[in-house]
Order: sequence, then structure tokens, then C-alpha cells
Amino acid sequence: MHARRLVLLLIPLLFAQLTGCASLWHNQDTHAQSGSAVEYLFPDAKQSPALAPGMTTLPVPVKVGIAFAPPGQWGAGLPEQQKTLLLEKVKGNFASLPYVGKIEVIPSSYLRAKGGFANLEQVARMFDVDVVALVSYDQVQFVDNGVLSMLYWTIVGAYVIQGDRYDVQTMVDAAVFDVASHKLLFRAPGTSRIKGSSTLVNFSEASRDARSAGFNAAVDDLIPNLKGELERFRARIKTDSTVQVVNRPGYSGGGGIGLGGVLIAAGLLILIGLSRRP
Repeated sequence: MHARRLVLLLIPLLFAQLTGCASLWHNQDTHAQSGSAVEYLFPDAKQSPALAPGMTTLPVPVKVGIAFAPPGQWGAGLPEQQKTLLLEKVKGNFASLPYVGKIEVIPSSYLRAKGGFANLEQVARMFDVDVVALVSYDQVQFVDNGVLSMLYWTIVGAYVIQGDRYDVQTMVDAAVFDVASHKLLFRAPGTSRIKGSSTLVNFSEASRDARSAGFNAAVDDLIPNLKGELERFRARIKTDSTVQVVNRPGYSGGGGIGLGGVLIAAGLLILIGLSRRP
């Protein structure tokens, strides 16, 4: 009798545990594709990593690499051709900035799954870049009434995103790292939600189109957010003692005036002083 009561008490608890876990993971009746900067840079992290502040030196014009994080453990990866098109769209919105020397689109094949900062440093040397914008992504197409949420990890925390049946939910997150110091400079998200219908399940072509549209819309949402975070970062480094901006030889744009500027200013002061002598 006691055993029967114990079983009856345990059944609701077990059910609650199972449903709680299920709400955090992709169900077998969803189509998922993902790549995480957290899994790539911090492969053993059980939660959002603590990023210790450190000294960062940024040479301007800065040389930037941009890449999608390698595919994660859950779901398939985004096709390489689509990655390139999306990254080129981002590049086109920032390449003309006067303090940006170049932007290199880095193919995912150069980034090793769970490669960490050691792999990122190798890639940065190969493409001759100072900072790398790592784009994480997670997309789920819900095709069942069961599990209608996904857990999404970013560099700074986790989000649970809800969805309705047949929806295509997409989230991208660009985290910009200084490679030498491993410091996260800034980050920005982009999201989209393509409202679904049964046609997305019945016809694979329509389903693929919806997933592609989801990524395009998420990147379109990312770009203005990334621009805003970049401007806030530029304002922040004026008073941030942990970030030093130095000009490359021959460059006289943003940042400090540099050694060349100091010498020119000193020369002008000397000439002015000499001209004022009787």
C-alpha cells in the first residue's frame, strides 16, 4: 500500500521534470540549425562565461574578420553559401567606415568546433585581422503542438524563446572580440519570427523558403542594432582606461593623435616661439 502511494506521489514530480526539461531542448518534431560562439570559445562552460576585464589595444584603422560560429551539437548547420551572403550583407553596412581598414568574410571551414581562442587566434593570423565578429545563430521551425520553445545561449546569458505551431523562430547574435586580449568589445542581437501554417510542413520547398526568409529578416534586424552598439562602444572607450586606441603609421583619423601628431604639434610650437622673438 505504501509503495503504491509512493508511486502515485512520484508520477506528478517525474512528469513535471520531463516537461520542464523538454521545454529547454529542441524536440524531434522541430527543424533546427544552430551555431554558438559560447560552445566555440568556451566549450566546457555550463553557463554564460564570466569575462574578466583586461587591457586592450586597438590599432586603427582596425582590421575586422566576420564569421559564423561553427555548427553546434544540436541541429544542422546553416549552408555555407547562405552564410556568405548574410555576412556580405553585414560587411556592406560597415566597410566604408573611415576607422575600418578592411572586413574579411571568414568561411566556417576555418573555425574548428570547440576550437576556443587558440583556433580563433590562428584564424586571425591567417586573415590578418585584429578583431573578429562571431555570429551565433539558432533557428527552430516548430511543427508540433508539444515543445514550442527553445533555449538560446549567448555570451552574456540565456533566453527562452516561445513559438506557435509551424512558426519559424530565428535569432542571431554578433559578439565582437579583440583577438589578442580575448576581450568582448560589444555585441548585438537580431531576431525574426515567420508566422507559419500547415503548408510549411506539407511542402519542403515552402519550408526552406521560410527558414531562409527567417535568417534574412534576423540579419536585417541585427544590422541597426550592431551599428548602435558600435557607436556606444566608440563613446565608451573615450573614458574606458582598459581600451587604448592607437593610430597605424600614416593614419590620422579617430583615436589619439599619435606620436606623429605630437611631433608635428611640438614643431609648430617651436616655430611660433621663434617667430615671436624680436
